[in-house]
Amino acid sequence: MPLFDAYLMVDWSAANTPVTGRDSIWVAYGARNGATFLLDWNRNLPTRASAMALVESLMMEAIRSGRRILAGFDFAFGYPQGVAHHLAGAPGWAAMWRLLADEIEDDVANRSNRFALAARLNARLAALDGVRFWGNGTKTDHTGLPRTKPWRAAGAIAERRIVETRVPGAKTVWQLSGAGAVGSQSLLGIAALERLRRRPGLTGAIAVWPFETGFEANLSRPIILCEIYPSLLDVKPHPGEVLDAAQVRTMIECFARLDGEDRLLAHLARPADLSPKSAATVLQEEGWIVGASTLPRLSRARSLRKTKPTAAAGGYVRDPAEIYRRSFATIRAEADLSRFEGGLSDVVIRLIHACGMTDLPRDVSASADFVTAGQAALARGAPVICDVEMVRHGVISRLMPGGNEILCFLGDDRISGLAKAQSTTRSAAQVDLWRARMDGAVIAIGNAPTALFRLLEAIDEGAPRPAAIIGIPVGFVGAVESKEALIADPRGIPYLAIRGRRGGSALASAAVNALAAGLEGHG
Repeated sequence: MPLFDAYLMVDWSAANTPVTGRDSIWVAYGARNGATFLLDWNRNLPTRASAMALVESLMMEAIRSGRRILAGFDFAFGYPQGVAHHLAGAPGWAAMWRLLADEIEDDVANRSNRFALAARLNARLAALDGVRFWGNGTKTDHTGLPRTKPWRAAGAIAERRIVETRVPGAKTVWQLSGAGAVGSQSLLGIAALERLRRRPGLTGAIAVWPFETGFEANLSRPIILCEIYPSLLDVKPHPGEVLDAAQVRTMIECFARLDGEDRLLAHLARPADLSPKSAATVLQEEGWIVGASTLPRLSRARSLRKTKPTAAAGGYVRDPAEIYRRSFATIRAEADLSRFEGGLSDVVIRLIHACGMTDLPRDVSASADFVTAGQAALARGAPVICDVEMVRHGVISRLMPGGNEILCFLGDDRISGLAKAQSTTRSAAQVDLWRARMDGAVIAIGNAPTALFRLLEAIDEGAPRPAAIIGIPVGFVGAVESKEALIADPRGIPYLAIRGRRGGSALASAAVNALAAGLEGHG
């Protein structure tokens, strides 16, 4: 059986400003559905903050769904033996991780203090072993941080970790800038991972390989972090594919294939030629790169293309729960849900799921009490009144917690006469028939702006007050204005609206379904 259900690979960056494309952050994710594996997506993130927010959301979702993730990052997880003792005042990798998490400053715009910190760390090392960090690539001089590699005799601290002596071309953790340098990425990356380990909900769920798992692969926690080095593999970018994107894609394909063939464990095991003393150094402080000692086998296993499922082979995903899980995970990865909390976040996810537009959150407007009011109304059996039959049919009746009636009056025989007498649309005229059932109801308008305008007029005239209004009419005439009228003055009634022309029956019914069952109920 595979060790993992999903694989997350990150190509890290120490860029000083938000950047995309080459030499920026790429995050690839793939998951299993039984014997089938699919590469879900490969994202390019402009900042380290946005990348870690995505990583955190994926890990939280994995914990909620009981899935195991192998997460690889392409920077060093440790420093040569003795560094932690002299810099952090305690031996071991964990002390160094805590030090960097506490002292690294890295803001949402990729501005960091890594060069200034490296200069301070050099000052601590100087008396013992001379300057170590080098490669100041900025215009600002930092006393004690040279721009080029300083000459040094052999000292108490090795220049390379043991694993770096096994990997041709691997740079040292001391070089902060220049082609292939990994020093800056390691300073910033270790700090980011340590902060991730401290996050509520993730504390105790993450294990760092091989420090906390050992080479015996004690993979008892749901999330395993590991150090990767994509250059171990023969990466062949697709036409037009950025090399960094190809590297994380290839790593995922390789690891997933190895795991599916029960061969991944061999690449996590202690290298046969590593002495007990060296193994202890690796496990206590230096860390290891997955596949560093098994390069030939790992390189031959890099491609998953020949086992990639096709519809003709019946390999597409069929499990409804899995489809929903992947859909919601993709939405969380792509959409900015940061201003929505609790149940409202679930409602917005449902809305995006109904239309496929991950930029929708920017246009969502809702009162703070919309979810609690709507859920309470449904729980006590209040009816759901819809402006059109398409909304009514989109509401999943079996999800309704109080056996709620789902009503639409548009087909009532009286509507045509009312519309003619009022010189209005049939959709607006039906609102007068809502009055008898409107008190404490949930109103869902997804099609007709005139129905929303008329509803607001009726409330002003003294009509019974609904418990909540979902105002999401779609269109080019009146849609924008009707929703802005609701947002500007909801009459003290909890509401949900989507600014602009977007809306529709599917979105209105999705909002009702979200109130009834959050993300749990599926159609």
